[in-house]
Amino acid sequence: MKFTDHLWNEALPVYNKIQEHPFNQEMKVGTLPVEKFKFYIYQDSLYLVEFAKALATAGTKAGTSQELLDFLQFAQNAIIVERILHESYFKEYAIDFDGGKAPGCFAYTNYLLSTAAYESYEVSVAALLPCFWIYKKIGDYIYANQTSPNPYQNWIDAYAGEEFAASVEKALSICNNLADQASEKTREKMTEAYLTASKLEYVFWDSAYQLENWKV
Repeated sequence: MKFTDHLWNEALPVYNKIQEHPFNQEMKVGTLPVEKFKFYIYQDSLYLVEFAKALATAGTKAGTSQELLDFLQFAQNAIIVERILHESYFKEYAIDFDGGKAPGCFAYTNYLLSTAAYESYEVSVAALLPCFWIYKKIGDYIYANQTSPNPYQNWIDAYAGEEFAASVEKALSICNNLADQASEKTREKMTEAYLTASKLEYVFWDSAYQLENWKV
């Protein structure tokens, strides 16, 4: 069994809750209220900038120049998505939010940034993996089961696309290679980081669905 198979099995209950969350179920059939999608896109634009920073930071700990290049490419791709996909949605949906990160986005980005800065390369990679893998799985699930036409087709196509799939496979391969050479203690920390980030993926989607804001 690959290490990433172990990670998937450990976090499967979390993934199932993400897949069944009303946000993704309603996006699948095109009934997600537009205000919730707009809130999500705004938060995701804030998230992706911080995600790119975490990817670049983790890459500086890479053991090979190729993996450094891989993580810098991941970071660049995150910024490209933020600029192209989100700028198009900002214009299409007249998104003009300026409230900053909601609690869910704040928690998730701070976790990734702190992990990338203070944990080992192996643990950092595991923490960053859910944003690749879970998004790909959700994108594929919605693409295969969607109601057509769907007002959120561009989002669905982006995360179910082949280009994103190639990045996911590369991230999975790096994680497996690192785990194969890691101690049992490090593998346990990698599993914990993957689980935590997976739970924060759920929190992020739920935050958008709830139009979450700071209570004080």
